[in-house]
Amino acid sequence: MNSQKVNSSYKQSPIGRIPKEWEIIKTDDFLSLEYGKGLTERERGGGIFPVFGSNGIVGYHSKYLIKGPGIVVGRKGTIGAITWTDENFWPIDTTYYIELKNIEIDMKWLFYKLTSLKLDKLNMATGTPGLNRNLVYSLKTALPSRPEQQKIAEVLSAVDEGIGKVDEVIKKTERLKKGLMQKLLTEGIGHREFKDSEIGKIPKEWEVEKLSGIGEIITGTTPSTKIEEYWGEGHPFVTPTDFSDKKYVDKTERYVTQKGIKKARIIPKNSVMVTCIASVGEISMASMECITNQQINTIVCNNGINPHYVYYIMLFRKNILKRWAGITTSPIIKKSLFEKFPLPLPPLPEQQKIAGILADVDKKVELERERKGKLERIKKGLMSDLLSGRKRVKI
Repeated sequence: MNSQKVNSSYKQSPIGRIPKEWEIIKTDDFLSLEYGKGLTERERGGGIFPVFGSNGIVGYHSKYLIKGPGIVVGRKGTIGAITWTDENFWPIDTTYYIELKNIEIDMKWLFYKLTSLKLDKLNMATGTPGLNRNLVYSLKTALPSRPEQQKIAEVLSAVDEGIGKVDEVIKKTERLKKGLMQKLLTEGIGHREFKDSEIGKIPKEWEVEKLSGIGEIITGTTPSTKIEEYWGEGHPFVTPTDFSDKKYVDKTERYVTQKGIKKARIIPKNSVMVTCIASVGEISMASMECITNQQINTIVCNNGINPHYVYYIMLFRKNILKRWAGITTSPIIKKSLFEKFPLPLPPLPEQQKIAGILADVDKKVELERERKGKLERIKKGLMSDLLSGRKRVKI
């Protein structure tokens, strides 16, 4: 009975099953994609009005071209990227901006609808990506009544607002971490006396130690990719592409079998991994035993050295490490040079305290990122359901 009632409230259409009150309409019937206007970086005079490129704000200007709110669509470069603005704005010539042809269209609903259409798939240019607006105009979409559009936009905007608030917490916590790292890793905890060293002033009780004195340095190796029995289930095989903004590498694209492991060195859990070829200075920790490729030097810390402290101090000094690699097409720090890289080293109890404080901040950031991820998954599901009519909102 309920099933029949549900089915009777929908109808078949050229784009699938939709609510019977909705209509199918071509994009060309309710919007036009207008070209933005060139405004070079030199011409931008600063000010309060955002200047939009194909992937968001690229600057500010003292004048605006279009009254907000509005929608900007990437035309060249990052094609199909959809950006919303509440403010008056200036879209440059790598973008389109939206003008409505139909007063029954809610602009914010349209923003979410365009986002769901994946316009980046309509790339017609060769070499430089470009969005052909005639292809956009040919798309058909299911159109709810204006009151339902507004309610859908209201629901999705509320989730976006939640995501924005979490983003602000993440940014604030990351700023806190940056400030703590600057203070703790240069001044330590509770020190009043300092001394000169080869890396600048450090607390009197601290020493400067080369990496070779902090632990064993292991340069990774790659088992032969031509031998299939080396690859499959087993130990994670870490490459620079497995690094992220998280502290730990906890999953990898490839794994090495027991036979493959015999052709490499196993890296213990909690070792500090550092990229030393090409993308020099990316830092991460091993969440489990693993092996790495030859682009990574790993610090296996000695007894009496806290590996988490080494992780944070390497992260703090990564720009210095990059300078050691030099400015070349393919920067590299060989193991022999890497071993000489100096670090400030407090006594072990202070290492542990510093690492503990920073780890607590990292946990806060990670929890907030998980919250953001959950909200983004909720939004994705709501967009799919509400914009297709599979689920309805009460008007």
